[in-house]
Amino acid sequence: MKNLILSLVLIISSLSYSQNTIQKDLDLKKEVRLESVDVVVTVDSATELESSFTINDIRDMFELSDNNESISFELVCNGDKMSNGKKSYMSYKVEGSSSDQETFVKRVEAIRKAAIKYYNNKN
Repeated sequence: MKNLILSLVLIISSLSYSQNTIQKDLDLKKEVRLESVDVVVTVDSATELESSFTINDIRDMFELSDNNESISFELVCNGDKMSNGKKSYMSYKVEGSSSDQETFVKRVEAIRKAAIKYYNNKN
């Protein structure tokens, strides 16, 4: 009986010790890392495009990322229905790095202007 109690105490103590070690390892791995920021904006008209985001909103996007992280921005412009019943669309995408903010912002500004021109030429 004495051996049974001793073996149970040893098993319980070893299990509780191993549980504490696992818990400590889990606490150390609580790290949130942002590797990329991807933004997709879908619009149906030039008016909606102009009201949905501004270039300052794009600049604010850089606050979400650290230096040298991947950033992408995609603008999807919905069009009219085609003869096959599917909706037409056109998309622009810019990919870059958060370390080169000015170039990225200039590219987004260029696709924004091109999308507005696309909607204005449709009418």
